[in-house]
Amino acid sequence: MARRTTSNSTGTSPGPRNRTPQPLPRRRRTVGDFAKALLALVALLVLLVGVPGALATQIGWPLPSGSPGLDWLQRPITVDTFVNVLTVVVWFAWAQFTACVLVEVKAALSGVGLPNRVPGAGPSQLLARQLVAALLLVGATAASFAPGLSQLGQQLEGNQRPVAAAAQQTPGGLLGSQEQNASAAAALAEQALHAAARAEAAQGAQVGDDDTKFYRIQPPEGRHHDSLWEIAERHLGDGRRYKEIYRLNKDRTQPDGSKLSEASLIRPGWIMEMPGDARGGDLVEVPDEAPAVSEEAQRQISDYARTGDGDRRQGGAQQEGAGQGGGSVDRDTAHISLPEQRPAPDRGHGQPEGRGQGDDQEQGQGQGGDTQGDREHAAPAAGEDGGFGLPQALLGAPLLAAGLLGALGRRRRQALWHSALGAVGGRRGMEPPTPTGAAADAQDALLVGADPEGVRLLDRSLRGLAAALAGESRPLPTVYAAWMSGNGDLHLQLAQPAGRPPTPWQLGQDQTFWMLARADAERYEDVDTAAPYPGLVSLGTMDDSRLLLNLESVPGIVSLSGREQDRAGVFASVAAELATSGWSDRMTITLVGFGEDLTPLAPNRLRHLDDVEALVETMEAETRQRRGALGAAGQDSVLTGRTGPAQHTRWAPHLVLLAAEPSAEDAVKLAELAADASRLGIGYLVGTESGDLPGAAWEMEITGEGRLLAPLLGLELDAQLLPVAQQRAVVELFVDADPEHSDDRPATTPPFLVDVSEQGRPAVYARLVGPYEIIGLDTPDGERSALLHEALALLLLHREGVHPRVLSSALWPRGVTDDVRDALVERLRGWLGGDPDGTQRLGSDATGRLTLAKSVVSDLDVLRSLYHEATQGRGADSRAVRGRLLTDALVLVRGPLLAERPDGRYGWLTHEIIDAQLPLLVADIGLALSAFHLEKDRAEKAIEALDAALGSAPDDERLWNELLRATHATGDSERLRRLAADLVARSGARGLPPRTEALLDELLPTWRSGAAAVG
Repeated sequence: MARRTTSNSTGTSPGPRNRTPQPLPRRRRTVGDFAKALLALVALLVLLVGVPGALATQIGWPLPSGSPGLDWLQRPITVDTFVNVLTVVVWFAWAQFTACVLVEVKAALSGVGLPNRVPGAGPSQLLARQLVAALLLVGATAASFAPGLSQLGQQLEGNQRPVAAAAQQTPGGLLGSQEQNASAAAALAEQALHAAARAEAAQGAQVGDDDTKFYRIQPPEGRHHDSLWEIAERHLGDGRRYKEIYRLNKDRTQPDGSKLSEASLIRPGWIMEMPGDARGGDLVEVPDEAPAVSEEAQRQISDYARTGDGDRRQGGAQQEGAGQGGGSVDRDTAHISLPEQRPAPDRGHGQPEGRGQGDDQEQGQGQGGDTQGDREHAAPAAGEDGGFGLPQALLGAPLLAAGLLGALGRRRRQALWHSALGAVGGRRGMEPPTPTGAAADAQDALLVGADPEGVRLLDRSLRGLAAALAGESRPLPTVYAAWMSGNGDLHLQLAQPAGRPPTPWQLGQDQTFWMLARADAERYEDVDTAAPYPGLVSLGTMDDSRLLLNLESVPGIVSLSGREQDRAGVFASVAAELATSGWSDRMTITLVGFGEDLTPLAPNRLRHLDDVEALVETMEAETRQRRGALGAAGQDSVLTGRTGPAQHTRWAPHLVLLAAEPSAEDAVKLAELAADASRLGIGYLVGTESGDLPGAAWEMEITGEGRLLAPLLGLELDAQLLPVAQQRAVVELFVDADPEHSDDRPATTPPFLVDVSEQGRPAVYARLVGPYEIIGLDTPDGERSALLHEALALLLLHREGVHPRVLSSALWPRGVTDDVRDALVERLRGWLGGDPDGTQRLGSDATGRLTLAKSVVSDLDVLRSLYHEATQGRGADSRAVRGRLLTDALVLVRGPLLAERPDGRYGWLTHEIIDAQLPLLVADIGLALSAFHLEKDRAEKAIEALDAALGSAPDDERLWNELLRATHATGDSERLRRLAADLVARSGARGLPPRTEALLDELLPTWRSGAAAVG
């Protein structure tokens, strides 16, 4: 049928005309009504007038007449003091109740909508509403104010609010004649509420057309299918009004005999009744005649119009009965919604524990609160970088950046140990390769953007919830999504109400939201329980809140449409975050159609398949296996296997990311597999160009502007993406850190070598290995000394240069403004001063990174240079030089890195691998010096060197093994036996490492009996 519209015409419409509220019969007042009104009036007079009058005449002014001093606090507490305090409390309660009465009276006189909530006045406002309603019940305004006294107790249950957007949109025709006769007051109240919701949704549009409008769903143009969102956008001016169309047509029989049951499923040829303010050229108005429309279309539309009255009345009554708090909730479409925001608590500017007020006067400017919105690493506006050019995609993804940064640190530590244990002769891979170009920018963006504290709190909160529910013998609720709000609170959106959450969790805006305040989350401790929701993954942000969708719980497939290059950014971001997330234990992530180069991020989690056929075969087998395993374990779903007595099962999720659109046959197979996937712990995210995918429970679209749209879920996010360029840069960081990749390289050179001769005396010398000391500079003033010392330490550990934003995020992890950061840099530059040739000791390179001059040196630089010179420089060809250099190096070791540093500072060291590098470096120096002495049979000197190295690297197996050899070389078997017994005692229940056992078997065959005797 061609798309047509008719001009406004007159005539009698065969369809329903329900745009005007139907008059309802008036309810006669009874004697009881007047008695209730009189009692309510007396109660109001007593509470509003009598209470303050009694307080004023009997007690008087309760507060002190002057400003309190110190002596006032030292006075004894008397009965009068207690009475005055109680009086102040009563005055506050009276003021709150008076405000509630005013709010209720205003709402009653206006006659539209529900009254506003008075903060913290649930019981008081409920009482005020009951009294005002009873008083006005005998007046003309009562019917439009109160839905009946029997329903008043439901209006302020908890902290729920009516969902205005989900209320019925047409005020007339909602109730049948029986309902009208039963409660005229309730009907008029609902009409007022619905009219207010209609006015808000229509944004002031006039709804008063005499003719009912209809739209016929058109066949796809090319591969583009019509949707309720697009229809609402074209004809109502706002796609978000698609729910109005949905409710007008829900469960009404269509021309093909089917019914609209889900807003995402509409078919060509179906007819949609439209709200009265709909406009546009695709609509058909139905008077008696519509000559521009075919007779068949007229007949179908006329037949469909006659189904409207009864269906809407029945549907309206059902929805109203299911609603909570005065509003109906559309459970078919409102799967995900933005939680209500709570005001951020006052935490003294959010200063972390251990940071005093004198840390720097400008410190508070960057730490106004520990919220996601205040953090500097939140996605900045365009041009905010000031020319630094860090990747915005990583800066605006704090959870993804934290996961990648943590995984990268673990990979680099693994490479260090792999290199240390596998080295023969010289050490390989002592220094990880310094990133350059795009990889360096990506690493800096990770350092700036990462929010490891947020990841830690999320992980502890979810595991704590699982442990609490297990303690109460309650199952884990199905969670569709998690919202991390701007003030740091965590909101879990449940698939269905699950009762009250365990303390300290609270109910959110309705029964399907569980909320945990950040202050409560910070009190959680680590618990030994399985990660309950490992399938949560960030999709983007909306209204300063970050959405994490639980792919594992979706009842079907999640489809993602859009251009291929745009979809690729979403798929890469989802894959990278799932592979490195800190709120999961173990999982399998199968990538199909993309991501083969992403596997270095997490080889144990990521798996790449070549085509959809291999995926279908794999998932069919796994689906059967999981169903059988659940049945054998007697579990309903994987969630019941992650808590309670069956926790040991720890069902790991399997998440499938399919970027390429499957064929029609494969799509049907995937839809069949996904039908039961949420129960089995399997999730599917499938890309599609058409946006029409069989079995898609939730449909999303990524736009070229980086917006992630899910109209039927009510979502419009700033998408979290990992574009191809940043993806390659991140992968390069992981590839360079891979142990197998780095083990084939020659011994690496330290990034900064100093002149270790007498002529190389530095102008500024900092001692970092042990207590922090600086030689050659005056101590700054007390307020800024700690901050300047910390900044200098960061620069000394990164001789390749430090990005200014990395410096500021390290010193102010909760955010700071650019001017404060620049002021610190200038202060640091002034403190370091310049060299005799006029060169500033703090400069910057071509990329804008801050660098130190060669005249500023640390003992760690000297330590590395001495070892390098002894093993690869002059000491390699001269035994005497090697011994002297190694001895000098070992003397520099005074303890762990930055010993005795103040609490609350140097948190950025958790991102560094220097804590793993330094013990290995000291162990290598001790081993080299021991070998130097053993060459001349100086076993005692070798033992002395090894003991010194063990002071900084007590867990290095190589040092203990070499100590056994050196002790054996002394010929003192009793001393060797005592050392063996000491090693056995140190190893505890783990036992000795295999290499150490084998060495003892060779050097001291009787060590086992001797160790047992000592034990």
